[in-house]
Amino acid sequence: MAELVPREGLRLALKDLGEGLASVHVWPVLGWQEIKQRYRRSVLGPFWLTLSMGVLVGAMGPLYGRLLSQDIPSYFLFLAIGIIVWQLIAALINEGGQVFIAAEPYVSQVRMPFTVHVLRMVWRNTIVFAHNFVIVAIVLALLAPGWSWLFLLALPGVLAVLANGIWLGMFLGMLCLRFRDLLPLVSSVVQIAFFLTPVLWRKEMLGRHQWAAEINPLYHFLEVVRAPLLGQLPSPASWPVVIAVSVLGFTLTVIFLARYRARIPYWI
Repeated sequence: MAELVPREGLRLALKDLGEGLASVHVWPVLGWQEIKQRYRRSVLGPFWLTLSMGVLVGAMGPLYGRLLSQDIPSYFLFLAIGIIVWQLIAALINEGGQVFIAAEPYVSQVRMPFTVHVLRMVWRNTIVFAHNFVIVAIVLALLAPGWSWLFLLALPGVLAVLANGIWLGMFLGMLCLRFRDLLPLVSSVVQIAFFLTPVLWRKEMLGRHQWAAEINPLYHFLEVVRAPLLGQLPSPASWPVVIAVSVLGFTLTVIFLARYRARIPYWI
């Protein structure tokens, strides 16, 4: 174990993570500034994303509901939540691969924990998700049978998705920084995963082949957010899978960070 993870490298990696998480006066400001810069001359600002997402969901709901022979109101709610949560997951993966490449001006000019750049990316996508969640709130108000305390269980699910965005950003950020050709590969894998994950379709449609959805970790991250908002408990396997992926992901990331953290400025 000592050969796999240098003791000093492990100490510096954990210190980087700790100092980054503690820098709450830095990464939220940087993430918000990026949002403001992106929509500086826009009247609606980030709500343009909400508007375009609302149009997308509004167009796809009735169409795919008919194509898949689903009850339109319940499917519309299923689809709206699924697409908006998936957008968060996909953004964390795609932008995670670019996090250190995009942070080149900061890395070369300002000394700060590398974790800050990852947290900035996660916070920025949290803000975008919060804007898009307006659509979910509207659809729930219009189509949900009524208020359910199960809705509150979606919050731990969202936090789990965001927490995994941290190790994904750190791990993929280093990997794609070293091997730039991996960026389009990550994007392609995310696009393929969209169709293989029950976002547009229900797991039950697979019949006796539902295992094909259950072996997909992304399904379980989607499930722990979407199921409570649908007034249901997540699949019994979902939280164990989410916890296992989280522990494994952070463990591998700490090992990777301990070995290669010092090389990040040179790779940039």
